[in-house]
Amino acid sequence: MKIVAELLNLKDEQHRAPHTVGPDQRVIEVIILMADKNIGAVPVVKDGKVVGIVSERDYVRKMELKGRASVGTPVSEIMTHDVRTVNSQQTVDQCMNIMTDCRLRHLPVVDDGCLVGLLSIGDLVKEAIAEQKRLIEKLQQYIRGETY
Repeated sequence: MKIVAELLNLKDEQHRAPHTVGPDQRVIEVIILMADKNIGAVPVVKDGKVVGIVSERDYVRKMELKGRASVGTPVSEIMTHDVRTVNSQQTVDQCMNIMTDCRLRHLPVVDDGCLVGLLSIGDLVKEAIAEQKRLIEKLQQYIRGETY
């Protein structure tokens, strides 16, 4: 099973480094960023540290449903403050368990206190499927008596 660092290296150049926002930025800026980059969540960073994350879910629940204005509201008012993170040495299985247990769709990757990447549930599912395909191929080779 691969580790997070390997998954981050597989991402294409435009998705490798995560887009971030500051807690004082306005919600409208985050929504525009997410739409422009076709992403569902953005880590909130202050002084180089992850202090929150803003997702489409946060926007819908804390802005739209409450009739708040995106133009005047700072990100800090709608972001999820209690952010679950992983480091780049954790396995795909560990990340899948965290995301499943905590019902998360995005997981910031932090090494030595610095944000180094962002994993989505899609990234992990894609790798889990690839791992299953590799295992099936090895089993088929074994059954055929081939060495690998």
